[in-house]
Amino acid sequence: MGRHREFDVEKVLDAAVAVFWRKGYEGASYSDLVKATGVERPALYSAFGNKEALFRKALARYSELYLDYIPEAFGLSTAREVVTHILRKAVDHNTRFEDRMGCLGINGAVASSDDAEPIRKALAEFRAAGRERLRERLEKAQAEGDLPKSAAPDALAAFIMTVTQGIAVQAKGGMSRELLEAVAEQALAAWPADDVLGSKALPTASSGPP
Repeated sequence: MGRHREFDVEKVLDAAVAVFWRKGYEGASYSDLVKATGVERPALYSAFGNKEALFRKALARYSELYLDYIPEAFGLSTAREVVTHILRKAVDHNTRFEDRMGCLGINGAVASSDDAEPIRKALAEFRAAGRERLRERLEKAQAEGDLPKSAAPDALAAFIMTVTQGIAVQAKGGMSRELLEAVAEQALAAWPADDVLGSKALPTASSGPP
């Protein structure tokens, strides 16, 4: 009979999330992980596999615990509400913890070497999946008449996700929450205008007074 596991897997994963979030994949050593989790290296290997496998499990746990605001946003009524929620919550998420600013999905792959290429690709796929879900939501909004026909859902989704990733990078670099909130509002100010002005259209040069 195998030895009974003497630790809480979720608590260990939570500790690993904090280490990877703070230090990135390559910056996090096994000594860091052992110290944070309280579990010796052989037991970590036995429970989670190698460091790459542990990181992948930590990324899934991170998404479950901290990125719930994204699916939450997709349930809102309008595309603008969806994007507003994502941007404002991104600022909150990336500045909430003083000991681990930014986003694990961004911090995890910064300055990765060739040895960490599988993790870099995994994180690129992770970010691309979020962008794709937002694109699908914006396309739905456009089909329902909630987003102007002139808007490009793919480019708009890429723009919003690029802003959120920039927020994560700048938060990690020490930019203030107040300035990041202003960045989010500036991005919202670029929201696509309606295709037509309707009854508020300006008179043409040949138009006489009413």
